[in-house]
Amino acid sequence: MKIKRVLIANRGEIAVRIISTAKKMGIETVVMRTESEPAALYTELADFICEIDEGVAGGHRFLDIESVIGAAHKTGCDAIHPGYGFLSENAYFAHKCQEQGVIFIGPPPDAIYKMGNKTIARDIAISAGITVARGSQGNISHHEEAERVAATIGYPVIIKAASGGGGRGMRIVRSEAEMERMFNMASSEAAKAFNDPSVFIEKYIDSPRHIEFQILGDHHGNIIHLGERECSIQRKHQKLLEEAPSEALNEELRSEIGTLATEIARAVNYHSAGTVEFLLDADSNYYFMEVNTRIQVEHPVTEMVTGIDIVELQFRIAEGEKLPIEQNDVRIEGHAIECRINAEDVQAGFAPDPGRVERLNLPTANHIRVDTGVTEGSVIVPGYDSMIAKLIVKGDNRNDAVRRLKLALDKVWIKGVKTTIPLFRMLVRNRDFIGGHYYTDFLEKEVTQYHYNSYYEEKIAAWLAVRLFIRENWGDETDRYDEGESGQVSPWLLNKRLRQF
Repeated sequence: MKIKRVLIANRGEIAVRIISTAKKMGIETVVMRTESEPAALYTELADFICEIDEGVAGGHRFLDIESVIGAAHKTGCDAIHPGYGFLSENAYFAHKCQEQGVIFIGPPPDAIYKMGNKTIARDIAISAGITVARGSQGNISHHEEAERVAATIGYPVIIKAASGGGGRGMRIVRSEAEMERMFNMASSEAAKAFNDPSVFIEKYIDSPRHIEFQILGDHHGNIIHLGERECSIQRKHQKLLEEAPSEALNEELRSEIGTLATEIARAVNYHSAGTVEFLLDADSNYYFMEVNTRIQVEHPVTEMVTGIDIVELQFRIAEGEKLPIEQNDVRIEGHAIECRINAEDVQAGFAPDPGRVERLNLPTANHIRVDTGVTEGSVIVPGYDSMIAKLIVKGDNRNDAVRRLKLALDKVWIKGVKTTIPLFRMLVRNRDFIGGHYYTDFLEKEVTQYHYNSYYEEKIAAWLAVRLFIRENWGDETDRYDEGESGQVSPWLLNKRLRQF
């Protein structure tokens, strides 16, 4: 069945991304506009808008299944694309779409349920012959049971939420004395984030690399992978930068892990796009971690090195088409790196910094891609994610990509909110990062400063600070006497003034 009109049950840059491909395919798009973002970019680009209110528990109508499906029916949509986050990995939502005659652009409900529950996914991986880290047999309901399991497998261990992901409901425990507190914290956070307090325990692998494989499957049993992404630059299990391919894998290891990724997908009759995630230790031993049953934030780096539009294939798979390519057709060319530019203050512990984006300058070039849902004047509102844009740069190889990324980052200018740009400017100048020698706790262990200031930035900041000091103490009229024809402050008069303090 050809999709004629799709409801995009999401917002921000991913909604803009889906609209772009839908327009290319001749599919009409409908988005839901909220009271907090009445003039968001994604609402300007869609063909139709469905007005919704935000007066529900949690403040997010995007999480209200009946409202979302009702919006699809109201606007004549024959399909729903959930993007990522919100209801994208909700098995009940996928089931209700099927039940009410709406195409869900994603995997089947059964696959979402099995892969969404990490303990079930872990058992399926074991059955498929995939190595997993030693851990508990199923969920754990009490800290005393957790202590017994940890004593068996040895500290350190990691407590993980059985449902959900994104780093929530996860705690590293390095001794029995920490277990009760960490267990209660992880369980409580899991309950709040996923409405499920269930947790399980695995042996914690120190300083691993986070490797994930992009998979695609159709309704006809064809499943392939598009290579891997390296996602090891993280903070508290939250990804900040991703790249493809990974410097840690050779062709043999890439083929071996990629084949296992497709096997676990085959075990649940998977179709649509998805991601199978692994941890890789210092000895190149790999361990299954989880499956994300949706499109990922970092999918652009895979698209950049393969030339494949993953969202387009999501649409075509949902329409019942066979995959147009086989595994042997997939080619990885060059290297791509993505930076998540968020409205966060990196020097204040990455605290969100919502507000109006007063100025926005993002670079353009043939080797640069920018995915954003923001323009000048847009407001980063509390309650939603703080992403401003994703900056993706491609090079002929990794060194070339890092070099180009450095140049691109220096051209970014955002005024009005603090961003993660200073972090990335620091990273592309870090010797270990440049050499590809990093791991998931790299920022915590090896980085002492989350920002980079150039010599010229520091000089300009000092000059502006002095100007402000003078104006505040002597007023604007001092400029008339302290500046010559060139407009420069006289250092003699400036020195005289400053000696008074």
